[in-house]
Formats: sequence, C-alpha cells, structure tokens
Amino acid sequence: MIVVIDFGSQYNQLIARRVRDFKVYCQIVDPGIDIETLRGLKPEGIILSGGPASIYDKNSPKAPAAIFHLGVPVLGICYGMQFMIHALGGDVRKAEKREYGFAELKIEKPGPLFDKLPEATSCWMSHGDSIVSLPDGFLPDAYTENTRFAAVSNPEKGFYGLQFHPEVEHTPKGKQILKNFLFNICGCRADWTMKTFAKDAIAEIKAAVGDKNVILGLSGGVDSSVTALLIHKAIGGQLTCIFVDNGLMRQDEGKRIKKLFGRHLKLNIRYVNAASAFLEKLAGVTDPEKKRKIIGRVFMDVFEAEAKKIKNVAFLAQGTLYPDIIESQSAFGGPTAIIKSHHNVGGLPKKMKLKLIEPLKFLFKDEVRKLGETLGLPDELVWRQPFPGPGLGIRVIGEITRKRLSLLRKVDAIIVEEIRAANYYRKLWQSFPVLLPVKSVGVMGDKRTYENIVALRAVTSSDAMTADWAKLPYDLLGRISNRVINEVRGVNRVVYDISSKPPGTIEWE
Repeated sequence: MIVVIDFGSQYNQLIARRVRDFKVYCQIVDPGIDIETLRGLKPEGIILSGGPASIYDKNSPKAPAAIFHLGVPVLGICYGMQFMIHALGGDVRKAEKREYGFAELKIEKPGPLFDKLPEATSCWMSHGDSIVSLPDGFLPDAYTENTRFAAVSNPEKGFYGLQFHPEVEHTPKGKQILKNFLFNICGCRADWTMKTFAKDAIAEIKAAVGDKNVILGLSGGVDSSVTALLIHKAIGGQLTCIFVDNGLMRQDEGKRIKKLFGRHLKLNIRYVNAASAFLEKLAGVTDPEKKRKIIGRVFMDVFEAEAKKIKNVAFLAQGTLYPDIIESQSAFGGPTAIIKSHHNVGGLPKKMKLKLIEPLKFLFKDEVRKLGETLGLPDELVWRQPFPGPGLGIRVIGEITRKRLSLLRKVDAIIVEEIRAANYYRKLWQSFPVLLPVKSVGVMGDKRTYENIVALRAVTSSDAMTADWAKLPYDLLGRISNRVINEVRGVNRVVYDISSKPPGTIEWE
C-alpha cells in the first residue's frame, strides 16, 4: 500500500496509475485525513502530490505534520516537496524566475532514488515557488539551471523531494524514479494484481452483505457487468440485476443482455421495458444537463418500483469508477470543477434506504477490464467500448424523438460493424455517431435533399481522463460515410470530429 496525499494536482490520478503499473496498490486520500486513519491504512510509503497553491497562501492545503513521524518513507512532488521542506523547518519563497516546461536535471548525488539514471536527464517543471534553504539533515541531490534544489533527500529519515513531476511522460526517467522509491526505498512487493483484488473484494462483499439481498442496475457496459459478476461470485443468488430499457439503448441491446447474463452467466435478471416513460418526460427537452437529470430521475423511479418487488434488499450495487468520481466532484470533496453529472454518482434517494456497494470505485477502466478477464467475463463485454448511462439521449443533440433515435441506432450499427471489420474496435476507446440538430443540402438521385448531418466521433485513450481523436484510415472513413448515406434514410452528410480532450469532452453532451 502506497498512500498519495492529494494537494490538488492535475496529475494526482496519474501518480496512482504509475504506482499501480508496478503492481503496488495505491490509494489517494485528502490532506485533511485523520492521522489515526492514515496509520490504519498501514502504508509502506507516502507520496505528497503537487498542487496549484503556494505554501504561504492563507488557504493552502496542509497535511498533518505527524505524517513525518509514522516511520515510513515520504516522497514530496512539487508542492508536496515544498510542504515537506516547510513543515520540517526549511524555507520556501516565491522564485525569482518561474520554471515551466522541460529542464535539464543534473544529478550530483545519485542515491537510491536515482538508481539506474544518467547524470543528466530531462524533467518536467511546473512551479513558481522554490526552496531557498533546507531543514537539518537534508542534502541537495540534483539541480537545474533555474532551480538549485531540484531534488533533495534525508536518507536517514527516508524523506525525498522532487521539484519536478516524475509521473508525467515529459520526464523520460520518471517511471524509473518512482520504481526506485517503491522498491529501493519503501521495500514494496509487486503483488497487487486483479486476481488478488478480486479475492479481497469477494471476501469484503460476503462479510458486508451477510444474509441480505443486493440489487444492481445492469446496463450491459463493462463497469456494471464486472460489478455484477464480481458480486455474483461473492453471494450468488442474493444478487438481482435489474435491466431498465429506457428506449435510449443501441440496436438489439436488450436481447443481447438477457441472453448473455441470463442464459450464459446464470445471473438473476429482471427486464423492465420503460421506454415510453423516459421518452414522455424527455419530449421537447434540448438542454443536455436537463436530459441527464430527467433520465437519472426516471431511471430511479422505475428502478425503485422494481426493487420493491424484491424481498430482504439492503444494498444497491453500482459500477462507479474513479473517473466517474473525479469528473463529478473531487473524490474527497475538493475543488475539482464539475464537468458533467454522471448517472451513477451522487448518492441515493433517501427514501430507498439502501447501503451502497461500489467495489470498483478506486479502479480505472483498464483495471476493470483486467478484472473482467480474471473473473471470466466474455471478451465481447470486457472489451466493449464505454457507453454513457443516458445512452443515445446525449448523442441525439437537441430534442429526442423515436424517429431520431431510430435513425441514430441504424448509423451506430453501421459504424460498429465497420470499425470491427477493420480491426479497430479494440484500438479505440470509443467510436460512435452524434445526430446534429441541423440539416444540410445534398443531391441524391438527381434530386435536391435537405436532411440530417451525423458526426462521427472516434478517440483513443487509456482512462478517459484525456483523449485524442483517432487517425482512422481514409478508406475506413469513406466506407462508413458511404454506407451511412446510402443505407440510412434521412442522412445526407457525415462529418468527422477531430477535437481532443481537453479542451473538448469525449461525448458531445
């Protein structure tokens, strides 16, 4: 276990991912964590993340000074290093010259943190404050042209500080530095795998649930599917999955879900056709946030009504992931801005009086896929591209109608078929169409047309935190466009979205 104390860095999740890449479990905690709670986690080491604040700001985040008396190694990164130096009696001041971007790091005292690194290497700097004097026992390890104390250490205490960011790709030897901290300094073992995670999670679910029953809203996506199978392996028939067909699903979605989970995986499934209820409430609504809220509200009404038919239910399971929490709010109530409301984040209606089970809430998507493989989930589900909770409701821009949904389903089916045929499906994070609320002029069969425009969105990513538009082959794009325009009545133009995230988002709404 490595604990990352989150001081608000945009890279805090990246630190956790880097640690987990080395098969060492890592958990992010708020700087206000109670020291006894932190002690109870029994960390082998602590990483203090960077952050946008200055250590002398009135409201700058502070962790308990007692973390330096736990007897475990501590690595401070950027602001985390400045906090450590300041807390232990050193001096941090506004730098005469700020340092952002690439810098050449020159290592003057190798030590265990810089094992297997050359004497000079590139690093990524991002700071406006600098250390001007070190606490007793600290020594300078490395410097840049602009920063005298680019890396420092107190080996006797196990304290290390880096003014640069080792977790980003722009620091080429950063992964090696983190690896050295984990294994050379903290003495971690590379034994955290999805197999061990599953074993622990199953035991925890059994202990928590006891003889009560659990309900889960099954969508057929990777997250809810892995959650369902994990809980099923823990408590078997005590789990009931409720599949709500909201009328916003893709082509033949309901049939596939019932066949795969009911017949093949032997899970208890209740199928509820509630398309009319959703579409009636969505009639005339065009604002994307209102759509999400309506879809979420109607889902809970339908779900609650079905749940009441099941006896002895005490728990609701959700496939919430780390990115869900991060994008809806800070994982620990911090200042992260809300980007959009997620359908499975935000708690339960008080009247349901159920406890939450979220066994995946500290996992990233790629880890969930590995867990799915470990549990024996079929490849078609493990590698299914993410599909939003509100479904096609946020891919039909503007008003949602049965006719517009039907059109988009046909386009979506063609895109999936062509992407799979070209062996690009698993290379992409997501690929889907968006129906625009505008029409364009065209010519078909020597006749003038005025019909719908469909935007194709295809992106590459590892965790949806950032994404880049996919450089699909022109001939593939051409086949998709040709088939859509020829086979889907009502579309006469296909455009390709070449926006990255940031500044855009993956979904259009």
